[in-house]
Amino acid sequence: MTETCLRSRQVVIIDPLGLHLRPAAKLVVLAQSFRSEIRVIAKGITANAKSLLDLATLAAECGTTLDIVAHGADAHEAVTALTDLIGAGFDGSVDRGVAA
Repeated sequence: MTETCLRSRQVVIIDPLGLHLRPAAKLVVLAQSFRSEIRVIAKGITANAKSLLDLATLAAECGTTLDIVAHGADAHEAVTALTDLIGAGFDGSVDRGVAA
């Protein structure tokens, strides 16, 4: 019998462009690699982390705090991986800016 658990952690979006489609797609791909049910909560709105459309509805800008909540056998690993990705600016380069 596999033990299931619930894990959650908060992380702040540091990417200057926020959670737009490209980083949201990275988040979805990573979330889909886990068996756990994963939710992202921002400003009172809950989204399925495995759905690009759901994540897009969050309209999360730079500085927005996200709650990452996972329930399942690999919940701890899922929460850690997703918060690490977001905390690294989705790809590690957070110094990008919008060209004028």
